[in-house]
Amino acid sequence: MSQPRPALASRLRELRKEHWPDVEITQKQLATAFELSTGLLSSWENTGRPVTPPPARLDTYATFFATHRSVEGQEFQVLSVDELDDEERARREELLRELNELRDKTDEGAAQPEFVGDNLWRFPENQDIVIVCARLPQDLAHQKYSNPLNPDYVQMYTYADPDALLELYGHVRACNPASRVTYRTTDQQTPLTADEYTEHLVLLGGVDWNPLTKELFDLVNLPVKQVERDDDAGQHGGFEVQTGDRTELFRAELGPDDRLLSDVAHFYHGISPFNRLRTVTVCNGMYGRGTLGAVRALTDVRFRDRNQAYLNRRFGDEESFSIITRVRVFNNQGLTPDWSLAENRLHEWPEKSTT
Repeated sequence: MSQPRPALASRLRELRKEHWPDVEITQKQLATAFELSTGLLSSWENTGRPVTPPPARLDTYATFFATHRSVEGQEFQVLSVDELDDEERARREELLRELNELRDKTDEGAAQPEFVGDNLWRFPENQDIVIVCARLPQDLAHQKYSNPLNPDYVQMYTYADPDALLELYGHVRACNPASRVTYRTTDQQTPLTADEYTEHLVLLGGVDWNPLTKELFDLVNLPVKQVERDDDAGQHGGFEVQTGDRTELFRAELGPDDRLLSDVAHFYHGISPFNRLRTVTVCNGMYGRGTLGAVRALTDVRFRDRNQAYLNRRFGDEESFSIITRVRVFNNQGLTPDWSLAENRLHEWPEKSTT
């Protein structure tokens, strides 16, 4: 398979290092100005194995390098097009035309999907990803179709959170075409294999049914604990946060008829305790619509870019982080949370520095 040509990557690197000889611009400084991760920007400059930026990012490059004012403050910034004078706008248009021509010459057949670059769901090439769901308890599974001895057996009927799995599996496959992406269920009787534990793990569902979620959080230093549900006893659980001497419990909101009004979900991403060179990501709601909302925060085409940009700004190069988020439910449909709105972020860890 042919690879993207390095001409665009080389030009982007040249802009950063040589466009203004009087200013030294590091990848981290430029990534901060662009509100994205340093690793992503580095991948665009990698002439050996470049990732092709989406057109909107080339627009940002052109605007930034059209005016020296971008680097004249204490922190570098991208001005709005309206702030440019006529000469700067002309420079911007010329540079944008050049970058788009270089992008058009890229072998699009080998290029990654445009959303792939700036997305947490993109992993290094040729590293396996395992999505782990809880297995439905036997008394809740479909008695006919979840029985392997039945001619009409359907394995998916044994899965909890199948809507979240379906949403995530296709997205992760699209983001990682060179990697092996698998999914499976787990319970106390069916643990993962040794190899699966040490790959990139994505866990769907919480401690009620997914034992691996509970095992993971026992191993990581995180001030968040999921309180299990007991529906028979009318106890709906929640996510408990310990901050100093204060304990706070975030719960789902249910109406008087026990109709779900809004769920509460937890999104965690960090270094795997089983393999330092791999990651673990958890999407977990108190109910299924919360789990789906945690997944869709970074897969929904209408929200994923702004949510990823928020993660980049808020957590930067943190190895591990988590967000407890509100997932609104309207007409029984769970809505994708917008993390750029403070009202949807109930708790964030690590907490912001006060210095």
